[in-house]
Amino acid sequence: MARDKYSVLLPTYNERENLPIIIWLLCKYFDESKIDYEIIVIDDGSPDGTLEVAKQLQDIYGDKHIVLRPREKKLGLGTAYIHGIRHATGNFVIIMDADLSHHPKFIPEFIKKQREGNYDVVSGTRYRGNGGVYGWDLRRKIISRGANYITQIFLRPGASDLTGSFRLYRKEVLQKIVEACVSKGYVFQMEIIIRARQFGYTIGEVPISFVDRVYGESKLGGSEIIGFAKGLLYLFATT
Repeated sequence: MARDKYSVLLPTYNERENLPIIIWLLCKYFDESKIDYEIIVIDDGSPDGTLEVAKQLQDIYGDKHIVLRPREKKLGLGTAYIHGIRHATGNFVIIMDADLSHHPKFIPEFIKKQREGNYDVVSGTRYRGNGGVYGWDLRRKIISRGANYITQIFLRPGASDLTGSFRLYRKEVLQKIVEACVSKGYVFQMEIIIRARQFGYTIGEVPISFVDRVYGESKLGGSEIIGFAKGLLYLFATT
């Protein structure tokens, strides 16, 4: 049986402070677990020099493990994933944020869970078991919990955390799901799970702790909340 390989997609925009730490942690956990991996950095033309930092990291860890697939400008998450999948050589793909809100220590647990249940998707959940959120104010917690709660009622997705983005997928499964998705922004992560259910894919869950970003600006504002509401109604009407 061929050995599994894991491709981590890291979309970045202004993450020069976080990138060295997240890559060091990823390499540490993969190497300790003796897992075959590559980290694909998809930088969307960051003005803060993220790509230059990524090039230095590639020199340190080698181009077998650090793959750079930058784009000229900010084109959004969905297209970043499509771009990343195109270059991924692993049979599994892991998607996570580059801002240290997702800790790589959970990845071996994702892999273990996937192997145990032969799942198509393994999703990190902040809302089950010992999962949780740290560093958010009450407003952010209410928005996230509320978004999940409303979605559970309307769409019954069979997963407890829909707006998180820390997940592991079979590569061909992610490809099919992403190509079917029409949402952008905050709703996109939710649509991925809804489409996975629609296509009959199996979903496992691993409790994770989410820590608010260490460096830089958070990207959630009022326009995202309005976009979420519109996206939810669209999915409710079409799935």
